[in-house]
Amino acid sequence: DHTVWRDDPSEVSNRLGWLDIAQRMGVEVPALRDMADATRAEGLSRVVLVGMGGSSLAPEMFAAVFGPDPSCEGMQLTIADTTDPDGIAALSGDLDLRGTLFIVATKSGGTVETVSLYRYFFRALVQQLGAAEAGRHFVAITDAGSALEAIAERRGFRAVVHGDPNIGGRFSALSAFGLLPAELVGVDVHRLLRGAERMAAACGPDVAAVDNPAARLGAALGVLAQRGRDKLTLLLPSGVASFGDWVEQLLAESTGKDGKGILPVVHEPAAGLSAYGPDRVFVRLVLGDQQAWDDKLQQLHDAGHPVITLGVADRYDLGAQIFLWEMATAVAGHVMKIQPFDQPNVESAKVRARQALEEYRRRGSLPALEPLVTGESLTIYGDDRAGPADGVSAALDDFLVRLGAVEGAYIAIQAYVAPGSDVDAALRDLRAALWERTGVAVTAGYGPRFLHSTGQLHKGDGGKGLFLQIVSRPRLDLPIPDSADGDESSVSFGVLKEAQALGDRQALIDAGRSVLRIDIGHDVGDGLLRITNLCMNRS
Repeated sequence: DHTVWRDDPSEVSNRLGWLDIAQRMGVEVPALRDMADATRAEGLSRVVLVGMGGSSLAPEMFAAVFGPDPSCEGMQLTIADTTDPDGIAALSGDLDLRGTLFIVATKSGGTVETVSLYRYFFRALVQQLGAAEAGRHFVAITDAGSALEAIAERRGFRAVVHGDPNIGGRFSALSAFGLLPAELVGVDVHRLLRGAERMAAACGPDVAAVDNPAARLGAALGVLAQRGRDKLTLLLPSGVASFGDWVEQLLAESTGKDGKGILPVVHEPAAGLSAYGPDRVFVRLVLGDQQAWDDKLQQLHDAGHPVITLGVADRYDLGAQIFLWEMATAVAGHVMKIQPFDQPNVESAKVRARQALEEYRRRGSLPALEPLVTGESLTIYGDDRAGPADGVSAALDDFLVRLGAVEGAYIAIQAYVAPGSDVDAALRDLRAALWERTGVAVTAGYGPRFLHSTGQLHKGDGGKGLFLQIVSRPRLDLPIPDSADGDESSVSFGVLKEAQALGDRQALIDAGRSVLRIDIGHDVGDGLLRITNLCMNRS
C-alpha cells in the first residue's frame, strides 16, 4: 500500500518485493547451490564481487560472518568497491586469476565504478587466458534487460542471475544479490531464509502493532529521531560486527532526506559515559547466551539514553534481523513522513562527478581548486565559507568551530584512500581524536563506497554534518579500459576517484554543507597520523 508513505506510487509500489522475497527465494536456492558447486568443482577457490552499496554490503557481511565455512568448502570472497589505484593494485596482486570467479553485481547494469572495475579485471583475464576462457570466470547479477546482461551474453559469462526488479539495492540482501555470494561462501541459505520467514510472519498484518517487533523498533527509532535522538549507535558483538555496515546503508539512505535523517554510528571507538551527547539512541545485539544487560547498558540507561536490546540466537538469526531492520526502516519512514525507497540526493554527486570528467576529456585536466593553506605535508582546501588561515592547524580549528552553530551536529570523515586494515586502524584513531576534542558523533567511510551508503543522508538530512574529505594521491595510476577487449583508455582510476571526490565536495557545498578537504599525498598512514595529531594539538 504505497499510501503508507506517499500518495504517488512512484518508486514505492515497485519497491516492495522485499516483503515476501524470503518465501519466493526458497525455490531458487537449488539453482544457486548447483552454480556454486559447479564453480568449486572446476577448481575456482576465490570470489571477487565487483559492486557498490546494496550490491556489495550484504555479500561482504555474509563473507565476514560465515566464510569461508570449513564445513562445506566455502570460497574466499573479497569485495572490489574502490576506485583508488593503490587499492585496486593491492587486490590484483593478491589474486590468482585462474582460480578466481568474478561476480559483477549491479541492478541497473550501469554503475560507473562497477563497470570500470569489470573492464579492468576482464581485460587482465583476456591477456592471461584469452577472451573465450575469460568469460567463464564471470557471473553477472543484474535486473533483466540491463546493459550488463547484454555485455554478459556478448562476452560469454558463465551465468546471468536476475535480481528482483521490485526490490531496491539496499533491500536486496535476501535476493540473488545477497544469496548467490552467500552460497559461494558456504552459507546454509535455506536456514538463513527460514529465519527471515519466521520474522516476516512475526511482523505480519495479523499481528497487533504493539506485538510486532519491526513496528516497535521502527516506531521507536522514528519518534526518537523526531525528538532529537537521531544518532543510532550500534553495539554489536565482534562475530557479527559487519552487520553494522549493512544497517548503516539501509537506514542512512532510506531516512536521510527531506531535511531529516537517522545517522547510524557503527564501529565507534570505546569511550566513557560522558562522551555521549543527548542525540544518541543505542541498539545492542545480544548474540547467543551473551549477557543481555551489563553495567555499560545500565549506566547508559541511568543517564537517560534510550537503550534497545535485540536477541540474536546465532549467526543464522541474521536472516531474521535482515527482515526486521528492513521492515523497521519502512516503519520509521512512515513515522518521520519520509519516502524510504528513493534516494533523491545521490544523483547530485554523480552529476558533479560527470561534469568533472567531461572537463577532463575536453581539456585534459580536472577542475583545479585553490588551496587554503599548505604545511605539515598536507594541503588544505576550504569551502565558500572559509577565511584566511594561519597554518594548517588554524584551518582545522576554524572549521571545527562551526560545530557550535549546529544543534545535534556530527562529523563525517570521507576517506578517498586505499582501504586496508592498517588504514581502518588509523581512521579509528582519527575518529577517537575528533570525538574527544568535539564531543559530537564522528563517522568514517571510504570513498567512493560511502556515496552509495551514507552519501544520501549527508546531503539530504537537516544539515547537521561537517565533512572532512581526505584524499590521497596514488603511487601508480591504473588505466580504465575503454572496452573490455582493447588497450585504449581515456580515463584512469586516479582521475575517476578524484572526479568523484571533487563532485561530492561540490554537491555538499551546493547543499549548504561545511566541507574541509585535506590532500595527504602518497603516504596514507603518515597523512592520517598528521591529521590525528593536529586534532589532538600535537606537533
